[in-house]
Amino acid sequence: MLLAGLWLLALALAVRQAAAVLRLPRDERLVDLFAWTGDNGVLRVHGSLYDGDAAFTGTPFAGLALKPLTRAAEQGLGVVWTFGTLLLVAAVGAVAARALPGPVARRTALFALPAALSLLVLSIPVRNTFHLGQTSILPVLLVLVGWLAGGADRYREQRAAVGGPFAGPRGQAVALAGKAQGVLIGVAGALQPATLLFVPLLWLTGRRRAAVSAAGTFVICTLAAWAAMPDDSWTYWVHHVAGVGLGDAADATANQSLHGALLRAGVHGAPEAALLAVLVPAVGWLALRRAVRYARDGQLLLAAAVVGCAAVAASPAAWQHQQLWVLLAIVGRVGRRTGDRLVWPVFVVLVMTLDGSALVPKIAAFGMLGENAVLLAALLASCVVPFLRRQAPAWAAPQPSGPLSRPNLMLELLLIRVGYWAYSYVRGHAPDSRSLAEGHGHQILTAERFLHLDVEHGLNKLAARTEWLREAGDTYYTTFHFLVPIVLLGFLYMRRVPQYRAARTALSFATLLGLAGFWLYPLAPPRLMPGLGYIDTAHGPQDLSDPDFGALTQLSNQYAAMPSLHVGWSLWCAVVVFLLTRNRWLRALGALYPLLTTFVVMATANHYLLDAVGGVAVVAAGFYGQRRLARMRGAGKPTGDRAAGASADDPGRGAAEGGRADGPPGTRSGPGALPDGPDAVSGAASAPSPPGPPSSGDRGVPARRD
Repeated sequence: MLLAGLWLLALALAVRQAAAVLRLPRDERLVDLFAWTGDNGVLRVHGSLYDGDAAFTGTPFAGLALKPLTRAAEQGLGVVWTFGTLLLVAAVGAVAARALPGPVARRTALFALPAALSLLVLSIPVRNTFHLGQTSILPVLLVLVGWLAGGADRYREQRAAVGGPFAGPRGQAVALAGKAQGVLIGVAGALQPATLLFVPLLWLTGRRRAAVSAAGTFVICTLAAWAAMPDDSWTYWVHHVAGVGLGDAADATANQSLHGALLRAGVHGAPEAALLAVLVPAVGWLALRRAVRYARDGQLLLAAAVVGCAAVAASPAAWQHQQLWVLLAIVGRVGRRTGDRLVWPVFVVLVMTLDGSALVPKIAAFGMLGENAVLLAALLASCVVPFLRRQAPAWAAPQPSGPLSRPNLMLELLLIRVGYWAYSYVRGHAPDSRSLAEGHGHQILTAERFLHLDVEHGLNKLAARTEWLREAGDTYYTTFHFLVPIVLLGFLYMRRVPQYRAARTALSFATLLGLAGFWLYPLAPPRLMPGLGYIDTAHGPQDLSDPDFGALTQLSNQYAAMPSLHVGWSLWCAVVVFLLTRNRWLRALGALYPLLTTFVVMATANHYLLDAVGGVAVVAAGFYGQRRLARMRGAGKPTGDRAAGASADDPGRGAAEGGRADGPPGTRSGPGALPDGPDAVSGAASAPSPPGPPSSGDRGVPARRD
């Protein structure tokens, strides 16, 4: 059922992507393709390919290959091109799924192809290719087929060379096949010159016939285009030095090459040329060394991804539709623990499916990382990340990361940042109809009057006329909402690992439920209800008579009031503090925090009292969901005699598997422990003490070992 669901997901994503292109007006879809092949396109009219507003950006050989399509520009070219691109994407996914390094488990083999197709369709390079009508998928497919098929035939070629079973006619057939694979890579280089980096890879891995064939094919294709279009060839190869400066400005963030990054950093002219003269050969040399090592290890797909990532970094212009190689680097295995194994694939998927700004905080110091996220991933894959060899012990048997082990910090920070980005995105794109939100506001006020809970107006008036209270409330509202949960999460991560897993899971569930509330029930907060006399103490007065009032409403959706996550997150903090310590003063301070937050959100006219009730509800549901998940994960754990035997032999193991062990304060079972389960082991201590004497029910019963 899961496999069928994954195939349905891949099919739905593919159909959605094709529909997203075809339902656009003709002048808004396949913008590059139709700009080149349209009535006044550079491929149709006589003259240079590289002049005009819609100048061609590919090689002269690519322009020569596309010229015949100009006759079909008005005859369904958009539909044919879209579905042709979809087939190319499917072919890339199929080739990559079949090239996974063995041994491949049956489950992995079944799920690899639909998972690959889903990731490809979701990735920015493929989406950009569909939108622009570019040809960037074809060179990737040609290189993969030539490189991977040649790798399978290399053993036969070697045996034929020494007079083995494949000598004679069969050996000649293998040699011809190697040359044909080189032809594919040579054609890819004629379409996208950066892929010529695969020619030295062929040579260094012993496939010299294929390397010579690839170089010769590239030269023949380029000379043929030069003979047919000498002026355009001179413009591309000499005047623009292999296309440098064609298309958009090279310092645009879409150009994720070293050249683009240096320009964005303010390095121009001779200094930039000198840096590129050092960086580009260094990246290429390191990538080739690593790729040769992985190819000899049998990881041909990873070797191709490493060299492709180096081509992205070294190319003068690596636009979004040319960055697919970075996604293929997901096949590399990194980390010796199971908890570390997900860091690299999650990072690559997020980089290739989201905008770089979603991965880093909105702080100026991190802006450069966000702008160059794809380039950073390409450089890491090609030069830095220590991918495991197949002979490494951790390749097939990584060290298990139990519930007592600390989660990978990079993965946690990445998921927290992306989770907050998703929270901001959903909140900003939730339904924001003013009439609907104000109607829901009147519903809330009517319910509160019926229940005699409408205390917001009085608290708001009190804060507005009391200067110190107003300033304190505004500072509290904008500061503590993020500061306190972050501090608590940091403390739990460093000092209470099992409790950290449980607490962050509960907080995640609560936030997801809050997002559902924002989407399903858009609600205008009191400060945005016209004619009711509420005062926005934090943001100043809003012109509620204007249908598009206030600059604040243009920045984000202000109708995300139900539930109040200010109150919800503060309650989560109180629960965590209560479960972590027995100190009465700290518990009292923790209990005061959500009460004070409830007062502040109402005094500043940002929430109703029922919003606070909603915040309490989602946090309660979050902890309940965490408990249920922990029990589901722990359902298969040893119980009864088996658990008793485990705890008798190894107290730490017994505690980790659900047994009770005395430990330091804050880690034992009872009032001071968070909910138990794999994400939160109740009573499991990082250094458990030896078990006490057996209970009366255990006396005389030896521990069993299964």
